[in-house]
Amino acid sequence: MTRPTGARRSSDRPPPSGRHPPAEDNGRRMVVAHRRTALYCAPRLGYNISIGSFFLDARADCLGLRRNLMNLSKLRRQIAFEAARLMYFRQESEYYRAKQKAARRLCQGWVKPADLPSNAEIRDEVQALARMYEGDQRNRDLLDMRLQALHLMRVLKKFKPRLIGSVMTGHVRQGSDIDLHVFTDSVHLVCAELDELGLIYDVERKRVVKNDEERVFTHIHVKDRFPVEITVYAADQAHYVFKSSITGKAIERANISELEQLLQQEYPDLNLEEAVAEVENKPDRFQVYESLLLPLENVKQDPRWHPEGDALYHSLQVFDHACDEAPYDEDLLLAALLHDVGKAIDPQDHTAASLEALEGFISERTAWLIEHHMEGHALVDRTLGARAKRRLQQSEYYEDLIVLAKADRAGRQPGVEAPELDEALAYIRNLAESFGEYT
Repeated sequence: MTRPTGARRSSDRPPPSGRHPPAEDNGRRMVVAHRRTALYCAPRLGYNISIGSFFLDARADCLGLRRNLMNLSKLRRQIAFEAARLMYFRQESEYYRAKQKAARRLCQGWVKPADLPSNAEIRDEVQALARMYEGDQRNRDLLDMRLQALHLMRVLKKFKPRLIGSVMTGHVRQGSDIDLHVFTDSVHLVCAELDELGLIYDVERKRVVKNDEERVFTHIHVKDRFPVEITVYAADQAHYVFKSSITGKAIERANISELEQLLQQEYPDLNLEEAVAEVENKPDRFQVYESLLLPLENVKQDPRWHPEGDALYHSLQVFDHACDEAPYDEDLLLAALLHDVGKAIDPQDHTAASLEALEGFISERTAWLIEHHMEGHALVDRTLGARAKRRLQQSEYYEDLIVLAKADRAGRQPGVEAPELDEALAYIRNLAESFGEYT
């Protein structure tokens, strides 16, 4: 939303990139041999325990290395684990940088390349973290991602699509995307097929120089329930053998029929066509949010209660204030952004209209906050009756409701800076992709 120059923008806030909010270290030492148990007992977002615990043991071990008291294989395992931690929590995205940073942190000096773990060792540690943190949800996501990949591959059939990466191998985790290779001499033809589906995407051209040879790679980033990266190669490269950066061998990949066979083998009870049809008919929830929010720009509100103007501007202000209080809370941020979408459907009972329109696309917690946001006003104004207040206090979301109500009250300022709608949705989408989404 265009507002006065110099006003604060929510886009100035650093976007979520996989870093969790810092957690206080409880100071307890943890033995490296029990590192996974220790991590499991840590708070869900408190991964920085390494500073106060894991590093103490690891650095002490590195001092021992200098005195020839440490086994080199143990150092290798520690570097692999720390590199995996950096990658799992999205502090690093490349194996080489992750292992170099891990080695510097642990040993505070140069480490021989032979002592560094392989990419495959780090990948195995990343998967151990994924199993520990994500449990059965990881397996459900893998199936859904493969079905989504198959649906998109069928749409792009003329471009000889191949599924590669973690969805192909099964090494998925929170934030993983679906990687596809397609082969055509026209990127525009691929984009035309995506436009036909109504998908939102960006085209990126990346310049890479390797061995004094410059190449330009074209990537199409599709924003869907699970993000998709489509890499476009020339039509005559369909049979080229690509090498894996992890194993150094030919990458595992599957065409449409091979992926269908894989799904039937690994999920024998699955009705494949019904499952793919369900994926096809289930819209991306962020597209649903956008379609419900856009009409709010034409909803003019009573200036006595809403001097700021239209309902979309108000909703974006509320989202901005909620971001200041809880920048990593996806449920609360969605409630702040979506609490008034019903005003464009039924102004007489906008809360019920909002909940009906959003059913199946928001979590139970977000729905509860939207359902009671009008009572939240009375809570903040201290006009809510004692019985009604006690009823709300019985909910585990009571404190969140107060945060939402205060943001709702604050989001009524004429002329202040607010984020654009696409900025707000992109922020929440990044949270979902980094920390696990509601599905």
